[in-house]
Amino acid sequence: MCRNIRPLNNFEPPATEDEVTAAALQFVRKVAGTTRPATVNQAAFDRAVAEVAHATRHLLEDLVTTAPPKNREVEAAKRRARAETRYAR
Repeated sequence: MCRNIRPLNNFEPPATEDEVTAAALQFVRKVAGTTRPATVNQAAFDRAVAEVAHATRHLLEDLVTTAPPKNREVEAAKRRARAETRYAR
C-alpha cells in the first residue's frame, strides 16, 4: 500500500477530518492509478474519495483497543528515523 497512508487509529487527539480525507485521497489515487483524473472522471473520483473517507470515519469510530493512545510527535519522529535509515547514502 502507499507509504503516504498513515495509521489513523488510537491517537490522542483522534484523527481529524483532514487526515481522514487525505488518507482517502491517497487510497483512491492508488486504486485509480492517477493523481489527477481526467475532467470526465472528476465527479466519480471525488465521490469515491468522499465515500472512502466516510467509511474510514465509521471504522475509526467503531474500532476498540486496550492499548494506550499513541503520541503524534513520537510516531512522527519514528517515521523520520526510518526514512533517514531508508534513504541514507
